[in-house]
Formats: sequence, C-alpha cells, structure tokens
Amino acid sequence: MMRLPYFGYRAPRSVKEAARILAGEAPGEAMLLAGGTDLLPNMKRRQQTPKTVIGLRGIAELGRIRNGKGLRLGAGLTLAALVRDTRIRERYTGLWQAAAQIATPHLRNMGTLGGNLCLDTRCNYYDQNYEWRKAIGFCMKKDGAICWVATSSPRCLAVSSTDTAPVLIALGARVRLVSSAEGERVVSLADLYRNDGIHYIARRPDEILVEVLLEPSSESRSPDGGPGGGDSAGAGAGRTRAASPLEWRSTYWKLRRRGSFDFPVLGVAAAARFTQEGIVEEARIVLGAVSSQPLLCERASAHLTGKTLSDATIAEAAELAWQVAKPMDNTDFVYHWRKRVTREFVGYALRELRGDDLRRERLSIARQELLQIL
Repeated sequence: MMRLPYFGYRAPRSVKEAARILAGEAPGEAMLLAGGTDLLPNMKRRQQTPKTVIGLRGIAELGRIRNGKGLRLGAGLTLAALVRDTRIRERYTGLWQAAAQIATPHLRNMGTLGGNLCLDTRCNYYDQNYEWRKAIGFCMKKDGAICWVATSSPRCLAVSSTDTAPVLIALGARVRLVSSAEGERVVSLADLYRNDGIHYIARRPDEILVEVLLEPSSESRSPDGGPGGGDSAGAGAGRTRAASPLEWRSTYWKLRRRGSFDFPVLGVAAAARFTQEGIVEEARIVLGAVSSQPLLCERASAHLTGKTLSDATIAEAAELAWQVAKPMDNTDFVYHWRKRVTREFVGYALRELRGDDLRRERLSIARQELLQIL
C-alpha cells in the first residue's frame, strides 16, 4: 500500500488568505490542493512531496460561474459541475465534450477545472512508484539526470495530458492569477504553458489560478443541442438553421485506449467563427498530448480563414496540423501511429464543426457516446 508522506495542512477561507499562506512558504515547499485527484496520487508515489498542502475547497468564490461579457469560470468548479451546466453544454460545446470525457463520474465529482489546467505532465518512466523509478536510476523530471524517452535530450519530454486546456485555448480563453505580493494579472491561457516537461507552466510559485475568462460564444443549436444540429454532445446531425453572423462553434476529440478513465494520447480541439454564409472568419486548431504543452496549429488554423469547410479544405488543414504533432514514446500506443492518426482526428473535428453527423465515428473510433454522459 502506498501511503501519503507527512505534511502540514492549511484550509484558508478566501483567495487572499490562501495567497498569503502560499507567499509565506519557501518556493516549492507548498502546493495547492483542490480535488486532489492528481496531487495525492503523486504524493503517494513520492513524485511531489510538499511540506505544506493548502486546501482550496473551502473558498466559495472558486466554485462559481459568473456571467459577464462571456462566462467567468471559477478554478474550483468541479468537472461534474461543468458537465451539468447547460450554458457550457450549449454555448461552449467543445469544453463540455472535454470535461465529460475526463476520467470517471467519481473523479469528475472531485477533480476541478483549475486542477485539470495545471495537471502535472505524464510519462511512462515518471508515473511509477518510488521503487520502480529508483530501480532505473530515476529520471530527469524527478531525482534523476536522464530523460529516458530520449537519453540525449537536454530537457524533460513528459507529455501534457490536460483535456480542457486545448479546447479553452481554441476558444481564446484567458486566466486570472492572484498572488499576495504582486496582486493579480490576466494572461492568455496559451501563454500559461511551456514546452518543457518539468517547467511546463508559467505560473509563479506564489500565484493561484482563480478564474477562467471566456469570450461570448453563440453556437448554433438544434432541438437536441448540438452545434449545427445533432446530438446534445455536439456530434452534429445536419444543419437545422442558418448560423448567426460571426458565430463560434467548438468541438473536442480524444484518443485513448479505453472508452473512459484513460488520459488522452491525442486530443484535438477546434473552434471556428463563421459568417452567415458559412465562411470561416477565424479558426483555431489545438493539439493535446503530443508535446509537453498544448500545441496551437497556426498554419492549419490560418489555412481555414476565408474559406468554407469543404472536404478539400479540411484535408489540407489536417495535413498541416499533422506536421505539428511531435509525439514521443512516453505514453500509450506506438508514437508514430499517434502522429499519423492526428490527421484523421483533425478531419473529424473540422467535419463536426461543419455540421456533419459523426456520432457513429465518435462511438466506433473514439469510443465516445457523449449523449449518455451526465
């Protein structure tokens, strides 16, 4: 049985109090605990050994959704709360799809949005118990000097496995960070990540991620609730009405071995803003689980601008996105196959944005029966 190490526990009641406690600890010696679905297993495996754990569940403001120009999502919102919220399901379908596919219902009841955004990077050589890692001389990410994925690599290649970050980046989300010494700042979510398996997040040691800011999104609705018409998960079963001018739609596709519980070995998020004539005004395609950070496919995204989502345009964008993917041999499945399948999954995502009915492909290929997820 793996047991937790000894640690001190603090339970602040406000963000200000939590930031003050965090600032009073030496860098790296205190860690934030929300749902604990990532941190506590890591502590049991001695991957992370904070002297002080600061529990955030008692801070009510972190669990709220507020209306504004778009939506303001508290970082302490559980993933289950996101899945249940009709505003997320109808207006930010890609985020709903991503949250609905994380782990299991039990873990979604505990895990939080902020926790998923700050999820530790993963690797076959890192996500093992202490004795296993000691037997190979540890690795660069923890206690060792070599990245066993590529032994000549000067940096850790552990992979980003967050599901919500790619789709939120595609939606142009920003995050609000608070510290006791520097006050607060708002940054683009895309700028929060680094392509480094160890220093994968650009959050200062004394900062707390407190809120996600979403711009307005007016997705086309069918009676079932899918973008462009279709099932309530956004699979799209044909278009039932014309899109409103400059309308955003979003979608998320996840590859994993099992139909639930698994981390992604590939995530594809796509969001696009359409004119009433169906021309793409702006688009973003973001890949997850193929690098130490979510990757924005800039050339593929730009290729869609000013065009309709024809089969040829989708195929060309998928080819450009495929070139960006750089998976390594650090997770499930053969890595060169994971790169190759990127092309297909980008195509599925863009076809779904177009309004195609891809419920069969979601179920048979991606094992996603999202209509049944509550």
